[in-house]
Amino acid sequence: MYLILSIVLSAILGYVLFMMGPLVGGIVAFGIVVGCIFRGLYLINDIHKRISNISPKEDKAQKALREYLEEKSK
Repeated sequence: MYLILSIVLSAILGYVLFMMGPLVGGIVAFGIVVGCIFRGLYLINDIHKRISNISPKEDKAQKALREYLEEKSK
């Protein structure tokens, strides 16, 4: 349902931009596309930060300490 609504609204927006002329419509269309790209990059960066906080990577020193403690406990 939302996909069809999105397609219809995009078609109407495209028609309005086409009727505004190549200069004004092109500038507005460029702004919309670039704004969506920046917003997507921002969301991807936010997701990356949240995931890296949940599962931090183990560095070499922590790995060596963990392996040493495992060997020592055996």
